[in-house]
Amino acid sequence: MEVYHVTEDAETFTCNAYLAVDEQATLVDAGAMDGVVDEIRSHTDDLEAVVLTHQHGDHVAQLETVVESFDPDVYAYADHPARTHPIDDGDTVRIGDEEFDVVFTPGHADDHVSFVSDSTLFSGDVVVHDDGAFDYGSFGRTDMAGQSRGRLIESIRELLERMPDGVEHMYAGHGSVFHGDVRDVVETSLKRAEKREPKYPDE
Repeated sequence: MEVYHVTEDAETFTCNAYLAVDEQATLVDAGAMDGVVDEIRSHTDDLEAVVLTHQHGDHVAQLETVVESFDPDVYAYADHPARTHPIDDGDTVRIGDEEFDVVFTPGHADDHVSFVSDSTLFSGDVVVHDDGAFDYGSFGRTDMAGQSRGRLIESIRELLERMPDGVEHMYAGHGSVFHGDVRDVVETSLKRAEKREPKYPDE
């Protein structure tokens, strides 16, 4: 599956938004970068679907602009004016040329879901490879109102139970793309989260 990081050159704060162009052109999160539509158009003129990991502003600020430009189907766990298809834990969605299981992974956000196939994990903000706090195996922040470290830990455990052993590509909402032993990264994230120490101790 060919995946492009379409917010990689953003100069303002945004999530990582990913475009899979094989078979069904699909955007995972819309991001908050002005010009994301132009970046998508540099790879495809026919965006068929957008799937959302969650609806924090850095993940959905450009959603309406993307929808106005391409009129894609929009898959989301929580309600949104642009949503055309609700998704829930245990559902499947197509991203590019692969079928992904929807795994409900709250803690960082009440509506957070992750998408996992036999080879690939789109983890949103529940687990990331590196993000400034840790260089290998980090996790979403839980120090703001409505967030829960305990629930996040449960979500990471659930993700490990549902994730096949052969997953080797991880596209997270922040930090860098990772190719390799994704299970080891997620297990490292879980160990760090379980310590319940502040992720950003200076804040």
